[in-house]
Amino acid sequence: MKTEAWCWHEKGEPTDLILESVELGNLAADEVLVENRIISLNPVDWKLIEWGHPEWKDRHIPGVDGMGIITALGENVCHLEKGMRVCYHADLTRNGSFSRHIRMKANTLMRVPDNCSDEDAAAFPCPSLTAWQAFQKTPSLKGKNVLVNSAGGSVGYFLTQLLLKEGAHLVVTASEKHHEHLIRLGVQHAVDYRDPDWLHNLGEIRPAGFHAAFDMVSGEAATQLAGLLDYYGHLVAVQDRVEKNPVAPFTTCISLHEIALGAFHRFVNPEQVHELMSTGERLLHAVGQGEYLLREQTADVFENLPQHLAKMKKARHDLKYLIRVSH
Repeated sequence: MKTEAWCWHEKGEPTDLILESVELGNLAADEVLVENRIISLNPVDWKLIEWGHPEWKDRHIPGVDGMGIITALGENVCHLEKGMRVCYHADLTRNGSFSRHIRMKANTLMRVPDNCSDEDAAAFPCPSLTAWQAFQKTPSLKGKNVLVNSAGGSVGYFLTQLLLKEGAHLVVTASEKHHEHLIRLGVQHAVDYRDPDWLHNLGEIRPAGFHAAFDMVSGEAATQLAGLLDYYGHLVAVQDRVEKNPVAPFTTCISLHEIALGAFHRFVNPEQVHELMSTGERLLHAVGQGEYLLREQTADVFENLPQHLAKMKKARHDLKYLIRVSH
């Protein structure tokens, strides 16, 4: 089957992508064909377009998130049906979501509940599943002092809500424009990360330290948070791995955790895939019920995908950038 897709040819900018007719090939027995309705853009998209990927070849189709309608089933697929609405996080090593159609392994699809919009379903996978994986890295945080660094972005915003629902005593960093809303959600304190004294201010708020700190910024930022943790604290690095334990041995004995949602396509067993997709479906239903909020969305048409992605790269990361796929 042929379809239309935005193709990558070499390292560069989003606007270097070229719209081409591509051959998708035949479905494998465990795959389905999804006709995309909404494509969601993520920072990893422009980063990989700029940096490349070891397994990307000329005419690779980028993009990790999307939602659409199942139009064809592999011969071994029994739990899904044609016409079903689904959303997905695509494997970075395979052709991705920047296309009118995508082949996906059937067990990596989440069924979209009736109460969830197409837009929310497309915006959900990468940030929300990443937030869930980060949330799951630590023992019960009910009643514990917890820090989220960069709560204004899509991952940090969803993680903040998961932690509040758990009953954590939450302090966050975010740009000042988000503080009032985050406090209304239940956050106890919000600090502007652009304040030169932000680390000192966090220490003043919780002199006894945080039991867990979640970082959405960088490995360097995560390392800076280590000194704010209490004895046996947890440092969860979402954006980058912390290569070396930043505290001296036999001191606070903190635990380091890394998050890599994209790795699940290659390194998890079928039971873990099923568990993650089932959790995603449950959270999608909760989003549809209004129990969790997603970031404000802005959308453009398929023909403007590179320009919309370039705008996201240069502009606000607290907005969710979507692409409506017209036919």
